[in-house]
Amino acid sequence: MLHSMTGYGRAEQTLADKSYLVEVRSLNGKQFDLRLSIPALLKPYEFEVRNLLNEGLQRGSVECTITIKQNGAGKPVSINTDLAKAYYEPVAQLAAELKLETGDILGTLLKLPDVITPSTEVLGDEDWKCFENVLRDAIAELNRHRLDEGKSIEEDLVLRITNIESHQTTVAGLEPARRTKIREGLIKLLEENLGADGYDANRLEQELIYYIEKMDISEEQVRLKNHCDYFRSVLTDTETGKGKKLSFILQEIGREINTTGSKAYDSTIQKCVILMKDELEKAKEQILNVL
Repeated sequence: MLHSMTGYGRAEQTLADKSYLVEVRSLNGKQFDLRLSIPALLKPYEFEVRNLLNEGLQRGSVECTITIKQNGAGKPVSINTDLAKAYYEPVAQLAAELKLETGDILGTLLKLPDVITPSTEVLGDEDWKCFENVLRDAIAELNRHRLDEGKSIEEDLVLRITNIESHQTTVAGLEPARRTKIREGLIKLLEENLGADGYDANRLEQELIYYIEKMDISEEQVRLKNHCDYFRSVLTDTETGKGKKLSFILQEIGREINTTGSKAYDSTIQKCVILMKDELEKAKEQILNVL
């Protein structure tokens, strides 16, 4: 069972005098990369929030936005009167020079930077526990989306491996004829250049054995089959995060396919190798999205 790294989760709940909203988005990424936007109320708990997201999502490029609204009573603020007085004199002087009305000067002062600041209130322990449940719900919803997308990715990966195995079966069927073709080609080349009786038949047999063994692809085919079987077994594993492991297996599959192509010296087998490489590249693209 696979999990994609792409997903979206949203959870919202109102408890007591506060409304909590958590939105989490995730895209594919090599490591866990988090962009977190939290209100001042949660600043003391930022480390805990990051840990919960890391543990719940494991890997990916994650963006989390948290909003907390206070219901009922307005949010307490403080007015920096000393700063407002310091702003007043130059503002009033400028208004006088420009011959402007000063009737709304208070409203102007209150809009200037740092005159009005929010209180330093933070969530209490009980409120934090309530918010933690909301955050976990958002993470759980995102993981459900990841699982749904992972099912389609798994189906595609199984198809790619099945196609590689199909081409491998074709290669295995061509192998006996390839050996015969190599043998006949060498004999024909010798006869054309040295004549039918111009070479030692026993020595030729020895050289043919050495040459054919050097071009033998049976070991590569066995290893390729084993790698494909292992890939399938990892797909069905209950482990959640296995994208990196599957990527490593695909690298090994690619190595055996490349070696087969370099030893083939047969146009039909080379075509099969190209088709296998095409399927492999499609599988590698899908693996980039696997958790």
